[in-house]
Amino acid sequence: MTSTSAPWRWELLDDMGGPATTDPSPAFSTQSEAESWLGEMWLELLDDGVDAVTLLEGDTPVYGPMSLHKQH
Repeated sequence: MTSTSAPWRWELLDDMGGPATTDPSPAFSTQSEAESWLGEMWLELLDDGVDAVTLLEGDTPVYGPMSLHKQH
């Protein structure tokens, strides 16, 4: 592999904490791109059965799981 950094992606989780049955997250070259994508897509992901997400750099969790549900 010639890239110096691992791609960023979201692990999409269902309400039981397992992998959601939806298309996987695309890979992004930066954390900012990944976070922008989530900001645009979170409602659609929620409608598709995604309950929470974890941000990964390569296979390393950066943060999460983070709920997609509104907090009151």
